Amino acid sequence: MKRLVDSILIAGFAAVLMLASAQAQSAPSATAIGYAKDILALKHVSLIYKDAVPNLVERTKITLLQTNLNYQKDLNEVALKVAKDLAGREQEIGDQFAKIYATQFTEQELKDLLAFYQSPLGTKSIQQEPAIFDTARQFMDGWAQKFAEEINGKFRGEMKARGKEI
Repeated sequence: MKRLVDSILIAGFAAVLMLASAQAQSAPSATAIGYAKDILALKHVSLIYKDAVPNLVERTKITLLQTNLNYQKDLNEVALKVAKDLAGREQEIGDQFAKIYATQFTEQELKDLLAFYQSPLGTKSIQQEPAIFDTARQFMDGWAQKFAEEINGKFRGEMKARGKEI
């Protein structure tokens, strides 16, 4: 469920970026990037990628274990070392998110967005987003299940009309 919520947050974040102002500069200023970082921090976007390094290390270890089962102990030890050596690299994702965000909005728009997210309404908006996305996900799951049943019924009806029971 956490992965689905993360996916929804990422999708929402991507939608904001795609629908952003066309007036944005191509190479954002350091100030614009700073505003973007502050906005992303307020929105807790780092939660999306905070476990990127350990998760990728674990996935790599699991892949290597599939063909090197006899090295399980060693690969477990190496995974710990690699994860420690690469700790903090997920910040590269945050830095790039900020640059992407800053290229989609003007410096003034970022300043205004930051002011909004620091306002009581902006704070409430940030606090309510997870519940909104969770409720929307629950609705989508139920809708998809009912719709899939309708589609299945149509398939069966069409096949029955062709004289083929499925």
